[in-house]
Amino acid sequence: MSMTDPIADLLTRIRNGLQADHEYVDVPASKFKTEIVRILREQGYIEGYSVEPAKVGEVLRIRLRYTEHRQPVISGIERVSTPGRREYVGASEIPKVLGGMGTAILSTSKGVMTGHEARREGVGGEVVAKVW
Repeated sequence: MSMTDPIADLLTRIRNGLQADHEYVDVPASKFKTEIVRILREQGYIEGYSVEPAKVGEVLRIRLRYTEHRQPVISGIERVSTPGRREYVGASEIPKVLGGMGTAILSTSKGVMTGHEARREGVGGEVVAKVW
């Protein structure tokens, strides 16, 4: 599973880490995953992240974020596009997540960005994930 869809694996590890009340989760690093995590941090869904050397390659260490009552800040995170079923949208069809309360993460020709940024830039792309 993890090898066929590293992004689904990333989202699952974040989801599981939050359920288990962990402070950090570690995932094998990649440029693409780092870009996704950068957006999660910019949007306030996680505390932060770092890329650290590992036995093989690098590991992306993600610091999870909770409310003061130890509730996960992320209530839902899901994979949209998959290797077997890619979801591409034009700039005018970018999905709104939870009526705009959530965030769509898109991979576009101008890089990885939120649905909001993609709409502003007038670019479509692949809908990687949704977070709320």
